[in-house]
Amino acid sequence: MIERSDTLNNQAIILASDGAYTEAIACFKRAIIIDKNNSLLWYNLGVTYRDAGELEEAKKVLATAFRIAPESMDIEETYATICLMQKDYETTRFICEEGLDYNPLHSHLFNLLGVVEFQSENYDEASEFFEEAVHINPYYLDALYNLKDTYSMLKNKNGEIECDIKIKELEKK
Repeated sequence: MIERSDTLNNQAIILASDGAYTEAIACFKRAIIIDKNNSLLWYNLGVTYRDAGELEEAKKVLATAFRIAPESMDIEETYATICLMQKDYETTRFICEEGLDYNPLHSHLFNLLGVVEFQSENYDEASEFFEEAVHINPYYLDALYNLKDTYSMLKNKNGEIECDIKIKELEKK
């Protein structure tokens, strides 16, 4: 019986969902040997490495997925988030900026850029990115919380109050 990449992918997803990360990773690697330019396989392998706590491996694998399919919103966001977790701000910025070229309304990438700027203590820039994320998606609670925190650092009391009002409205729903 000939192995197929889609069958191996499905089997690996089931293994990973059961916490059998080592076996899932082996399955994804076999699938990639069959179909080395399949960004979904690379992405799923990266997510599995992330879930297994192997962030450096996840980052390497997601870099390959990103090279294959830089327009994929899932790949952009996951890769950028892992780089941010590792405080690799330069790579995070690069991924987000590239991703926004393909998906200019990807609110999560604006939020990630805001987090980079906030953690770099560039609060004015952070507020612009968070404001854009909330403008694109007014229901994006994480971005609203981040914007509120940024306004606090900027001593923008009116902005903080406005964020609080929006957060309370959304949390009621």
